Amino acid sequence: MNFYVINGSPRKNKNTGKLLDKAVTGILDKTNDLDKEINVEIIDLYSLDYKGCMSCFACKRIDGPFYGTCPINDDLKPLLEKLWNADGIIIGTPIYFSNINGETESFLERFRFPKYVYGGEPLLEKSIPTGLIYTMNVDEKLSDKLYKKTIYEPLESGLSGLLLKDVYSLKVYDTYQFDDYSKYENYLFKEEDKAIHQQKQFPLDLKKAYEMGVQIAEDAIKEN
Repeated sequence: MNFYVINGSPRKNKNTGKLLDKAVTGILDKTNDLDKEINVEIIDLYSLDYKGCMSCFACKRIDGPFYGTCPINDDLKPLLEKLWNADGIIIGTPIYFSNINGETESFLERFRFPKYVYGGEPLLEKSIPTGLIYTMNVDEKLSDKLYKKTIYEPLESGLSGLLLKDVYSLKVYDTYQFDDYSKYENYLFKEEDKAIHQQKQFPLDLKKAYEMGVQIAEDAIKEN
């Protein structure tokens, strides 16, 4: 069984990366006793050289050589083939400027569009259990106000339609960004409040990420 964990953050070992590491542990713990080979691959998007969708429509050309796949020959191309045949996927993305960040958006364009069929069934050969982990600066109340209708619902419903399966999501609010807030221009947030929230809430978020990994693995086992 093959699981892929996609880190859309440029800061590999910070909040998003730590949450994804816990999700990996959940996958491994759930699949530990299975009598089959288990592969979990962590992909750092900022380590890859790729572009977003170029709207060439080669993936939509009926009977064309690239129908249902992507012709762009870059670092993402071999990864996409793996993902379209995955047993489970978890994607972690920070929210920058009121949206998922650019690397994650470009990746999702390339992942989704070749297998999406206008008015028809998607071209994926199987339903893939998938989870989304979001990290952000703002608190839960502001997150719901700003992002629910513009990020969470469109992204999750779009992925669900492609995967023919509900997408799990974990939203991690009010994250701690800097080791020393005094060094950065960041007047909206108080370091003391951030530190308290990080100490109390982040361990709970890590537990939820672990549980997501377990759930993705459990669904994958059922699918297989």
